[in-house]
Amino acid sequence: MLRTDNTGPIIGLVDIGESEDSYLFRVSLPGVLTNHDAFSCSVKSTGEIKIEGVTTTGETKVEKHHHTFEMLTKNLCPPGQFSVSFQLPGPVDEYQFSGLFGIDGVCEGIVKKKI
Repeated sequence: MLRTDNTGPIIGLVDIGESEDSYLFRVSLPGVLTNHDAFSCSVKSTGEIKIEGVTTTGETKVEKHHHTFEMLTKNLCPPGQFSVSFQLPGPVDEYQFSGLFGIDGVCEGIVKKKI
C-alpha cells in the first residue's frame, strides 16, 4: 500500500559527537541545494549552529528524462526554504570550524572547543 499523505521526515535530524578538543555534528539534509547562494552554516561561540538553505524534494510533479511523473507518495520534506538550529554541548572557537556537505545528503562539521 502506498502512503499518499504529506507527512515526511523532518529535515535536520542531528547527531553530535565529542572528542577531547572538538565537537562533530552531522545533519540530515535530503534534497538540499549546496551552492553558495542557497546554503549557509553559521557557528556562534556559544556553540549554536544555524543551517539555512533550500530543499527541492517533496514536489507533486517531477520531470526527468523527457517524462513527467505524478508523485504518488511524499515521504521527503516539502520543497522550499528551511532553517535548522541546534546547540552543541559547550562553547566553541567559531573560527576553528570545517564543514563538508556529502553527496549522501549529510552535512558534517567539526568545530574546536573553546579553551
